[in-house]
Parts: sequence; structure tokens; C-alpha cells
Amino acid sequence: MTGFVVALVLAVVILGLAFIVLSTYNEIVGLAQRLDKAWANIDVALKQRYDELPNLVEAVRGLMGFEQSVLERVTQARAGYRPEAPIPQQAATSEETSGAVKSLLATVENYPDLTAHENVMSLQAEIARLEGVIADRRELYNDMVYRYDARIQQLPAVLLASLLGWRPRPYFKAQPAETAVPDTTLSPG
Repeated sequence: MTGFVVALVLAVVILGLAFIVLSTYNEIVGLAQRLDKAWANIDVALKQRYDELPNLVEAVRGLMGFEQSVLERVTQARAGYRPEAPIPQQAATSEETSGAVKSLLATVENYPDLTAHENVMSLQAEIARLEGVIADRRELYNDMVYRYDARIQQLPAVLLASLLGWRPRPYFKAQPAETAVPDTTLSPG
């Protein structure tokens, strides 16, 4: 009878451990999938902004006169978009583009002729909306990175992570130099 009890206890312990391992595995896989989805949502918004920027630049190009450097900054930032690049590089490019867009939108505000054009106003509103969407999705993505990274560093997931090659994911964050407020002063030149 004692052999039966020991076997039963051993079976319960093995089943319990198997349940813990499987549930941990499934939890991490679920977090990884939600994290990938969050990144895909950012990528969609970045692509939409990428597609809209040339329209805004063309709409204001002829009307802005001496502000060509602002338009060039937006064009150069847009050219840096690479969806296949590593996330930290995409984050840096996104921050650069956001800064250039903010500078352009601030400059547009100083031109009454531009703000009177319905096309410019519509494009400006769309770009501003996309900037908000990117910020919201970035926040969600970074929250998912936090959850995933924290979970794979906890027991028993840390044991599975080392066996299965799960590594911490990078946050979508601004580079230190890009957190400074861009200079939006205008000077003829």
C-alpha cells in the first residue's frame, strides 16, 4: 500500500510540474504573439505616415517660400524609414520623423495662406492623427515588451527561456538626443 501511495504522490507531483511547465510555456507564447501584434500595429501606422508625408510636403512646397529646410528635413526623415530594420533603429527613425513633422506643422501654423487651404488642413489633421496613433501604439507595444521581458525572467519561465532561446525584446524608445524639443524658430534665409 505504501508503494502505491508513493507512486500516486510521485504521479501527482509529475503532473503538477507538467501543468506548470505547459501553462508557463503557453503564457509566454501568448505574450510573444501579443507583442508581435503590437509591433505590427505600430508598423501599420508608420507606413501610413510614410505614405501621407509626401502629400503634405507637396501641398505646402510652393507656398512656404524660404522654409525649404523644414521640407528637406521631413523628406530626409521619411527616406530613413526601413520596415525591415531592427526595432531600435526604427524607433530612432520614427522619433526623427516625428520631430521633423512637428517642426513642419509648427511652421505651417505661421502661414495663414497655408492654413486657408483645405487640402493642407486635411493632410495636417491626418498627419497629426497618425502621430497620436503612433504614440498610443508605441505605449501599448512598450507595455507588452515589459510584460514579456518580466515574465521570461521569472521562475519557472526563466528556465524555459534559456532552453528555448527566448530573449528580452527591445523597447521602442527615443534616443537621448531626440528627446530634446526641436527648434521651430523661423528665420529668413
